[in-house]
Amino acid sequence: MKTLLWPAITIVATIVLVGGHLAGIGWPAGVAKMVASTGFILTGVAAGAATHRVGRIILAGLVLSWFGDLFLIGSGDTYFQLGLVSFLSGHVAYSAAFLAHGVRPGWVGAALVPVLIIGALVLNWLLPNVPADMLGPVWAYFVVITAMLLLAIGARGAGAPLILPLGAACFYFSDISVASGKFVPGDFPHYVWGLPLYFGGQLLIARAAGEARGVV
Repeated sequence: MKTLLWPAITIVATIVLVGGHLAGIGWPAGVAKMVASTGFILTGVAAGAATHRVGRIILAGLVLSWFGDLFLIGSGDTYFQLGLVSFLSGHVAYSAAFLAHGVRPGWVGAALVPVLIIGALVLNWLLPNVPADMLGPVWAYFVVITAMLLLAIGARGAGAPLILPLGAACFYFSDISVASGKFVPGDFPHYVWGLPLYFGGQLLIARAAGEARGVV
């Protein structure tokens, strides 16, 4: 029952969060965001992530993402940069977990070209709008999330469940949504697609953490 309860709470809270943003509601949307984030951590715990090494590293990444969500409730560059560091650390934790699980180099190699093509297209669209003082952090972040996605694919080749790279891909594209909202002008609200991708991706990674034991 608990394995279904926490994802359901995250899904409902995400719907409330997106609706709150669209309606221009402030603090209730922030509360919904943290409820959704807490839900994906508890999803990982309920899936059994705390019972083995790979799962515990993924749980650390989920907790770091929780803090990233908390920081991004605030406004201004300081909160954005704190959120950036938290999510960057979360991606590093995920990458470490996938390496601890074991990866198939052939799978990483097969995914390398298409992932790099997607990345080049995204950067070509994004970088002209990024201020000079943020170019370094954006580049560093993009390298880390690309490595995380490739390692997730490699872990799938080494026996990890399919939902692991699917979750990593959702997280990757949700980060692009955040960057577009921060740097690229436009009328369409980026969070309408970015937040469901983000929380959905975290739920998939959290659920996979119970099964992705690798070498225990």
